Amino acid sequence: MEQEMIEALNLLLGRHRSRRENVLWLLQDIQTHFGYIPEEAVDWFAERLDIPTSRFFGVITFYPKFRMRPAGRNTLTVCCGAACHIKGGRGLLETARNSLGLPPGEDTSSDLSFTLQEATCIGACNIAPVAILNDRVYGDVDPRKISALIEEHRSPAPEGET
Repeated sequence: MEQEMIEALNLLLGRHRSRRENVLWLLQDIQTHFGYIPEEAVDWFAERLDIPTSRFFGVITFYPKFRMRPAGRNTLTVCCGAACHIKGGRGLLETARNSLGLPPGEDTSSDLSFTLQEATCIGACNIAPVAILNDRVYGDVDPRKISALIEEHRSPAPEGET
């Protein structure tokens, strides 16, 4: 484990030692710091706080907001709620998945340029089908438009990242 990670974990440990029973808060802080929850961080805290790793993973797998892998630099969310589904939302999700080259079960592109998410409903039914790219809402999206959005935002990793 890198020294920088150990220093960050020690800082978080200091904040949570007195309330060690609240795994949820600790996991939120870990994800806020790293952008995801590294497995080695779970092992590290489990050992130091004498909490079974299964308790951590139980919380991580219960709440969909937690991530065990780094997210992409861009987040693309496709709505598949009722109105969007009727107007082709599921097809847009598949178009995005294909454009990003995501294998089944994966949500982040191998180059970490995109994370693809499915939303149950984002509340913009009047402009369905809808996609959100980096907090900007796009309405009346079709397969051509979603592919163009991906290409416009596809970028190489910043220097120093792989």
